Amino acid sequence: MATAEAASASEGHGSDGHGHDHDHGQFIAHHFTGPRQQYDSCKLGIWLFLVTEVLFFSGLFVAYTIYRYHHPEVFEEASKFLDTRLGALNTIVLLFSSLTMAWAVRAAQLEQRAVTTRSVLITIFCATVFLGVKAVEYSHKWGLGIFVAYFFKYDGAHHGDTNSYLTTLSIVPGICVVVCAALAGIGMATGKPLSGKFWGALALGLGGYFAGVGLGVGYEAVFASEGESHAEAGDHAAPAEHAEGDAHTEAEHEHESTEALVMDPSSDEARNLGLFFSIYYFMTGLHAFHIIAGVIALAWIMNRSIQGHFRADYFGPVDYVGLYWHLVDLIWIYLFPLLYLIG
Repeated sequence: MATAEAASASEGHGSDGHGHDHDHGQFIAHHFTGPRQQYDSCKLGIWLFLVTEVLFFSGLFVAYTIYRYHHPEVFEEASKFLDTRLGALNTIVLLFSSLTMAWAVRAAQLEQRAVTTRSVLITIFCATVFLGVKAVEYSHKWGLGIFVAYFFKYDGAHHGDTNSYLTTLSIVPGICVVVCAALAGIGMATGKPLSGKFWGALALGLGGYFAGVGLGVGYEAVFASEGESHAEAGDHAAPAEHAEGDAHTEAEHEHESTEALVMDPSSDEARNLGLFFSIYYFMTGLHAFHIIAGVIALAWIMNRSIQGHFRADYFGPVDYVGLYWHLVDLIWIYLFPLLYLIG
């Protein structure tokens, strides 16, 4: 009698209590016949989600196209306010992050736990570097009064301290890094090494933001000093007999550049530039929001990798987050030339 009851209980467990004749792994939902069906179904779901994301950004690209068609000269003028080198740097960073994300997916398939964790960590670091560089760009424009159309007040003069804007943008990332580092210490001190490892790795990944800020600030300092040194060298190299003519030419150029820089914030030109930067901030800001969402998803993946959840027949979450991340990178590949390479 006892043997029969035991056999019945064993049969019930094998069918997962739902009348199924198949066995399920730890992370395989009961309504799927197996890992493969769950993977295919979930991948179809993530593709449908990505289609909605493409449609969402398509509206912005349509608005961009219409406005640029009616005001091509505004876009050409406004592109002069965007730093192509910083945009190119961020493009390289995101392309590299796509490589590390693809590497993470492959490592998860091969059950290479450490490689998966490191690859996701590098991807998080690249994402936050991107945000740090973007914060430097934003703060520089805000210091010049270059805001969205309603608040646009650029007239060639500084309307705020760039450093104060950058400090304000850096408060939340700084708090996140400190909190993660504290949780890592608590985890190690309380005998929870896996928790401590995750929070420590996340603190390192989020620290990429400050690496990006350092790159952006260092870039501006280097190129500003180079511009000043070239100007000084040009002054000393001018022949004495042409000093008067060179001074006259320099005065003309200075006058022209001043006219190009100074404008009435209430003029049509300023309003048109403000409309361009409304599109710029909305498109790049929405993209940055998706980067932040991606960092959160990547942190979740990294934690599960540290816990050892992924194996050869269950690596779907890494692949799904990877697809999302590739889409975010692809959107920037379009934004960079459309906004930065107009001229």
